[in-house]
Amino acid sequence: MFKISPLRKRQVTGALIGLIVGSALFYVFTLEAAEEYVSIGPMNTGHQDLSCFTCHADAQGNLMQQVQSNISHAFGARKEGVDFGTQDVTVDNCLECHDRANDRHPTYRFSEPRFKDAIKAIDATTCITCHTEHRDKERVSLATADYCMNCHQELVVENDPLDISHEDLIAKEEWTTCIQCHDFHGNHRYEVPEKMADTIPLMAVKKYFEGGADPYGTDKKYTALSQEEWIKTLDK
Repeated sequence: MFKISPLRKRQVTGALIGLIVGSALFYVFTLEAAEEYVSIGPMNTGHQDLSCFTCHADAQGNLMQQVQSNISHAFGARKEGVDFGTQDVTVDNCLECHDRANDRHPTYRFSEPRFKDAIKAIDATTCITCHTEHRDKERVSLATADYCMNCHQELVVENDPLDISHEDLIAKEEWTTCIQCHDFHGNHRYEVPEKMADTIPLMAVKKYFEGGADPYGTDKKYTALSQEEWIKTLDK
């Protein structure tokens, strides 16, 4: 009969205790009641009533398989690691509720080769570049509103209706004026001004980005799905 050393017994006992405690904590923290304790921050404006599991689907495999796969990856025995606990949120998750047929800047368009230089400066192939989640009321997380400069340097507007032409604004690099007339996704119904004096003040736009009132109005062509509406789509 093999004799097990006291050190080996302690190691096995410690491993079993760690596994039991870890599994118990993993189970507890995946309960909906524990969401506020595991969230990395408060939800953005418009997402306050969403459950974590609306966006964060369970990762593939069970806990032990996830641990083993990531340990193998850490030691070079596996090419890639795997999601642990829940899957990372992707643009596809966002589009389940925010898909709009009229989107002026759909994310898939920026995967075209002609935008390869632009996405080095701002990766518009994914929603979270501009809409970082868990930032409290904040809608847009970009530091400045001059992002139009990455694609519209050579913009030409025929029969330009604006009292200060787009050509002059571009020449002067007045890139923050774009968002004072045009909402990025083109989903609002409103009259675009023809005089710069009538455009939306930049401060009002910034407040909107931070979670304030919508300066473009509330008349939208498409509205995002609520959690209840989204759940119904899963049943179809």
